[in-house]
Amino acid sequence: MNRLALFDCDGTLVDSQQNIILCVNAAFERAGLAPPTRAATKAIVGLSLLPAMQALLPDASHDLHVQLAEDYKTAFQRMRGQGLVEEPLFDGIAAALDALEAEGWLLGVATGKSDRGLDLCLRHHGLRDRFITLQTADRHPSKPHPSMVEQAMADAGAAPHTTVMIGDTSFDMAMGVAAGARSLGVSWGYHPVDDLWAAGAYHVTDHPDFLLEALA
Repeated sequence: MNRLALFDCDGTLVDSQQNIILCVNAAFERAGLAPPTRAATKAIVGLSLLPAMQALLPDASHDLHVQLAEDYKTAFQRMRGQGLVEEPLFDGIAAALDALEAEGWLLGVATGKSDRGLDLCLRHHGLRDRFITLQTADRHPSKPHPSMVEQAMADAGAAPHTTVMIGDTSFDMAMGVAAGARSLGVSWGYHPVDDLWAAGAYHVTDHPDFLLEALA
């Protein structure tokens, strides 16, 4: 069986925190609501948009959740059209991908982004062709449902015991566990390390330089 290193995107490969916060705030303000705290927004990173809005406003109506999700998309598209979207790679990620490929790992992505958003992000960094499987919120239930990991394993010819889900949120860890894979947490993203352990991480690494060692 092939070995598959499956990465989350936001908070793991790229630092998109500020984009997400600005778009959540814009959606809430358009609805006449006070924006959530930064901590509250960081806590929902990784979820698909509708579940994220449901988590931020659990007592609100379904219609409001849908409106907020659509307004988030509009705000993000407006920012991208204005050239304001910044999604820098975390330091060391490019070298870590090189090291993993050199050791025979296949690479994939499982993310709450849309197909278009992920494609634009990866192409911007010249990484689109590095990944043999790309799983997004457009075609799957929200994390932590295991669907993304299961499809990625099928694409890569990998098995649960040869697959590692790498991410910065408790949703990533729980998704990997639900699929029977190992879940490797990274501390440079958006959820507290304690949450990663609690959600099933077998290890939490502090820098991309240590990813290959953690996968050994």
